[in-house]
Amino acid sequence: MDLELKNKKALVFGSSTGIGLAVAKSLIAEGVQVTICSRNSDRLQKVAHEIGASHSVAADLSKPGEAARVVKEVIKKFNGIDILVTNTGGPNKGHFSEISETQWQTDFQSLWMSVVESLQTALPEMKKNNYGRVLMVTSIAGKEPIAGLTTSNGLRAGLEGLCKSVSTEMAPFGITLNVLRPGYTNTDRLKELKLTEERVKQMVPAGRLGDPKEFADFATFLASPKAGYITGQCVSIDGGAQKSHS
Repeated sequence: MDLELKNKKALVFGSSTGIGLAVAKSLIAEGVQVTICSRNSDRLQKVAHEIGASHSVAADLSKPGEAARVVKEVIKKFNGIDILVTNTGGPNKGHFSEISETQWQTDFQSLWMSVVESLQTALPEMKKNNYGRVLMVTSIAGKEPIAGLTTSNGLRAGLEGLCKSVSTEMAPFGITLNVLRPGYTNTDRLKELKLTEERVKQMVPAGRLGDPKEFADFATFLASPKAGYITGQCVSIDGGAQKSHS
């Protein structure tokens, strides 16, 4: 199937490793001009060369204004933006009583305000072309809280409300917004948990970890014109791990 994505312009945050990298590679395979972004400048340049990204920008999304700066740079370089993938790494663990005000502020900027800033900057450009795709990569923690991930549980759940609100406003302009919740996916971050095969089978009905490419290919479809009637949705890609309804 031709997804009609050739020469579309995309920005993927958090894309030097893991799920973000897989999404960038999937979009590039469809002919998209992709800008990748992460904190580590050296790694970013290396990855951009390896996967054939059109552009790369280093940024720390925990700092105010950084997300907007990156989007502006992409718009200036490519004369617009068609696809925005917001994606940030998981914050530090902590129960509510353990979390400092400083951590709350840092995580709020990273997980929440970076999304708001990028939307404020990208959506006016998308409206000009009557086309836009926004994918908010969050976590299954946004639907069913995970013990010890207090800031992630709260802030990512809030993004789902933001998505539904903004998607309604943007639908008349050919712009869709959707939330994608990755489940237990085979990334470096998850490997740190050292889950046994038996534990994975207990948590995931599919009986295995997800492949980042499976997530990425679904994201690429949602970024295409073929998915123009899908908006305001929050989808878990988790092998059936979550039991409650969407």
